[in-house]
Amino acid sequence: MSAALEPGWLTILGNEFEKEYMKSLKSFLLEEKQKGYTVFPKGPDIFNAFNHTPFDNVKVIILGQDPYHGNGQAHGLSFSVQKGITTPPSLKNIYKELETDIPGFKIPVHGNLTKWADEGVLLLNATLTVRAHEAGSHQGKGWEIFTDRVIAELSARKTGLVFLLWGKYAQNKTALIDATKHTILKAAHPSPFSAYNGFFGSKHFSTANQKLTAQGITPIDWQID
Repeated sequence: MSAALEPGWLTILGNEFEKEYMKSLKSFLLEEKQKGYTVFPKGPDIFNAFNHTPFDNVKVIILGQDPYHGNGQAHGLSFSVQKGITTPPSLKNIYKELETDIPGFKIPVHGNLTKWADEGVLLLNATLTVRAHEAGSHQGKGWEIFTDRVIAELSARKTGLVFLLWGKYAQNKTALIDATKHTILKAAHPSPFSAYNGFFGSKHFSTANQKLTAQGITPIDWQID
């Protein structure tokens, strides 16, 4: 799996692929396929978040939990779906918040967030794969160890990042982040079950841009074509 990782990330994370937890994870994923299960996203897309957002380019991190488990949805970016797939409810709420937070933002007709990734938004799920139609089915198999290392390395090696932590699961990662070096913004999850309990009105997108601009860093253009 390491061969698919962007060179900057591979320099930092390459030794993870030799550790026992990753070897066990590889065996688990192979067993899933041998048993006839479909795994999302497709193999070449598993590390899309890293390949679209090289380590040196990271400005903002949006943490998710699992890939989408429906057909054709997941492509390696948290909250994002491929073009031609119906925009999921949580992403619809993200768009609604953007519409009220960012002047002139127009809700796009699709849910592909690759443009954000290419601009420096690391769209990172804690678990990078899932069994088709079984939410959470690949949790606790090793991916969380890997992605916790990602967060810790970002915190240690960079300064001035903005972490958007939505919901309790993402907020549990706070301990991995040095709050004296980075901005941590917390809100409810954008899910329809919780968005009205603190996600709407959080203004995380404009706040993130303010934090970046204050450091002389080009802000994120949140508009998606």
